[in-house]
Amino acid sequence: MAIEVVPATAFADVRTMVGPKRPDANVCWCLSYRVPSKENVSLQGVARGERVRELMKGGPPGVLAYDGDEVVGWAAVHPRADTSFATNRKIPHVDDLDVWSVWCIRVRPGHRGEGISHALLAGAVAFARESGAPAIEGYPVDNKGEKVDLTMAYVGTRALFQKAGFRKAAGTDSVLNGFPRVLMRLDLR
Repeated sequence: MAIEVVPATAFADVRTMVGPKRPDANVCWCLSYRVPSKENVSLQGVARGERVRELMKGGPPGVLAYDGDEVVGWAAVHPRADTSFATNRKIPHVDDLDVWSVWCIRVRPGHRGEGISHALLAGAVAFARESGAPAIEGYPVDNKGEKVDLTMAYVGTRALFQKAGFRKAAGTDSVLNGFPRVLMRLDLR
């Protein structure tokens, strides 16, 4: 079946992709780049999911991939101005465009290796374009083909972004899992 990627409007499916197995667990919920650091640290247990539900009232916080009726992937994408990338000292701004950022790409276990991350990135680009973004950027690792630990692979790889038409716009001072991160950008104008 073909993978369909759509804006994330179903909270239950967002919860499936980024929420915990136990409702009281302190997992990311893809909030670490979406809300200020102090707020992110203060949110505990079920409050994390409730914060995501609240953010969703302002619009989809990303895109979801479906294989039929089953949610199989997630990509966080949003205007950079509303994320911690707006003030991040390790990841530069290359200009003053109101760009969007894509910072998390997750594929459910059992569905990896099927090209879903490529579909998610394409869906994130489409969502940003349809929302009027002049450009979209990501901050993947430049792993030069080396294996990236799955817990750190959420940022994507330079190769993934290059295959989607992104080009390196700048280096960064950020390192993840021992690999430097690069600023990859796709102009949508």
